[in-house]
Amino acid sequence: MSGLAWVMAVCAGVAGGLAVTRDPGVRRARALFARKRAGWPDARLAWAMVRMFADRRREWLCAPVAALLAVVGDSVLPLLAGAVVIPLVRRWMRRRARRRERERAADAVTALCGAVVGELRAGREPGHALLAAGRNAGALGVAESAVLAAALFGGDVPSALRRASAGPGLDGLVGVAACWRVAVDGGAGLAAGLARLESALRADRRRRDELRAQLAGAWSTVMVLALLPVVGLGLGAALGADPLHVLLHTPGGLVCLTSGGLLEAAGLFWASRIVTAGEAT
Repeated sequence: MSGLAWVMAVCAGVAGGLAVTRDPGVRRARALFARKRAGWPDARLAWAMVRMFADRRREWLCAPVAALLAVVGDSVLPLLAGAVVIPLVRRWMRRRARRRERERAADAVTALCGAVVGELRAGREPGHALLAAGRNAGALGVAESAVLAAALFGGDVPSALRRASAGPGLDGLVGVAACWRVAVDGGAGLAAGLARLESALRADRRRRDELRAQLAGAWSTVMVLALLPVVGLGLGAALGADPLHVLLHTPGGLVCLTSGGLLEAAGLFWASRIVTAGEAT
């Protein structure tokens, strides 16, 4: 392997090590190791350290894979590809994390509605019911401090709820504000309105889960098609064709690698857009 490729492989390893070092959780785990007596570290702490890195810096797992391919294929191209893939994987993971946060927030709004209904039916006043539900249901992260302050001191609770609904996944608070406004201005039953709103939110969540389950087959097909080139490389290596050398060190292989990579990326993007559009619908 050329000297430049070795240098880039070492840099990739150092980058992964620095990513681990910057993680405060890993530093805490290392501090626990330092407090133990001399000898082999506890296996459970070592496994916790590995899991901590895997949970918080998953995108950096692409770096050792790229370094391994660079060493096996005797080329710097896998390292360059790894440098491009890492930010893309990080962006994809952040988008997934934001979607999970929105879903958790929506579930918290639904739980808040149910808790307020229970408190109202137990005989509490609406403001005190909202305060108790926010504490007991663990929805303080959903109902902002302004909402709780308005409920506690007799402020404009519907306006505070509408402002809080601007957060991701908190659209259901608009319905809570509407029920609250109707109950205050028109004298309608707040518990009945919130109960219907809770039922609607739960039905929407069930529909979303059913649609996601139906689209799971499409996602599986997309992933299988994406992994077919890797399977082809493995079969070629098993037959002794040395596909990495052909792809990384011959003009025709480089052309095939470039065009195939672009087509693979375009296919994944297109399929992802189709499935995502169906999920949004």
